Amino acid sequence: MWQVADLEREGPVDIEAGAAAMDAYAAAGFTTFDMADHYGSAEEIAGTCAARAPHRDGDLQLLTKWTPPPGAHTPETVREAVERSLRRLRTDAIDLLQFHAWRYADPSWLDCLFALQELRDEGLVRHLGLTNFDAAHLDMVLNSGIAVVSNQVSCSLLDARASGAMTEVCLRHGVHLLAYGTLAGGLLTERWLDAPDPGPEGVNTWSEMKYRRFVEAAGGWDRLQGLLAAIRAVADRHGVSMANVAARAVLDRPAVAGVILGARLGRSEHIADNLRLASLRLDAEDRERLATAAAALDPIPGDCGDEYRRPPYLTAAGDLSHHVDEFPSPYPVHAGPGNRHRAESGTVWEEVAGFSRAVRTGEHIAVSGTTATHGDRLIGGDDPASQTHFVIDKIEGAIEALGGRLEDVVRTRVFVHNLADWEPVARAHGQRFGDIRPANTLVQAGLIGTGYLVEIEAEARVGARTG
Repeated sequence: MWQVADLEREGPVDIEAGAAAMDAYAAAGFTTFDMADHYGSAEEIAGTCAARAPHRDGDLQLLTKWTPPPGAHTPETVREAVERSLRRLRTDAIDLLQFHAWRYADPSWLDCLFALQELRDEGLVRHLGLTNFDAAHLDMVLNSGIAVVSNQVSCSLLDARASGAMTEVCLRHGVHLLAYGTLAGGLLTERWLDAPDPGPEGVNTWSEMKYRRFVEAAGGWDRLQGLLAAIRAVADRHGVSMANVAARAVLDRPAVAGVILGARLGRSEHIADNLRLASLRLDAEDRERLATAAAALDPIPGDCGDEYRRPPYLTAAGDLSHHVDEFPSPYPVHAGPGNRHRAESGTVWEEVAGFSRAVRTGEHIAVSGTTATHGDRLIGGDDPASQTHFVIDKIEGAIEALGGRLEDVVRTRVFVHNLADWEPVARAHGQRFGDIRPANTLVQAGLIGTGYLVEIEAEARVGARTG
């Protein structure tokens, strides 16, 4: 129901008319609807539909999302957000609440998730999910004891990012993927086969704007045509639409529980066509043809959700201007003597032992030995890779608070408690610093504190980045 927000660019959508349009989908057996707190009036429309007489027995599943603005949130503000969605949806419990985090360097996203888990335990939320999380942070969430059941990510024949590490994490933990962008905003359909590149001015909906950027990242319009030709050949072989083939190919992937198809309520519907998905079966020849065509594309850069966290921003606007006004500092900064500034992460030991998370003097930033501590919690459980990723998140947040970037790091020192953990720690370090390549030392050490498997300190020089 993202399309509701797009439709409302032209003016308000009639709530009752939207609910009546939802009735047609439900009557055909499409009873699960995905929306978000920021999809215009989508929650109100869904709540109105669910309250109508044909649905009062609870046959609809209403999935929504909470996409909070960056920065600190309290249990009270988290509860307010959930209760607002409950009112809009006219229900006493949200079927699936999916959480989006704008950036991992600010640890407040964890505060939100732990608060949401408490509301789930209270009964206001039936299931917790994530949206646009990458593989490392999905793994971290699960290893930290937060019981999420799904991650909603972009996944299509155009975008295979979810097929690697993400699928492995999901299968290992029993988590499912909900795939959006499966039709790339309609670009993977007959309308665009053999059509000239419309250019940025020739696409109209937010979906088309967004996924045309994906096409550019994948190698351009001519390369897309090769994929469309393969989809069409498979569709003709089975007597179905290209949309059916594109959606079935994603549904057949490991860990995928469902695909999300856009509904422009009251404007257009493809109910009869989508019903054919239930009976369509792709064979080995079909899969080989599609895989060969997809392999000719350039991989979409990064991991799942990176289009919202780092350039190139593959969003409708090409940046985050439609989503975020500003990013507050991940950690408070205090001025010290001379030209010194220090960032504090709030752990009790900073005051007790008289140190700062990081200190900047001139262009130099020194980050103290950092463990996977957040408040009174150990993040990452007993998984060394997850602990390492959170440690690097904290280091990144401290450096950002002092005006630098992770790319400015020139030196890291890594201490592992158990020698057997050196490889997963090193591999996690490689994931985060593989393009930065700071000087590095890794040693075994007796770490202070229960449960800590890794500690890292870092040095950065602002302006030392390579690109």
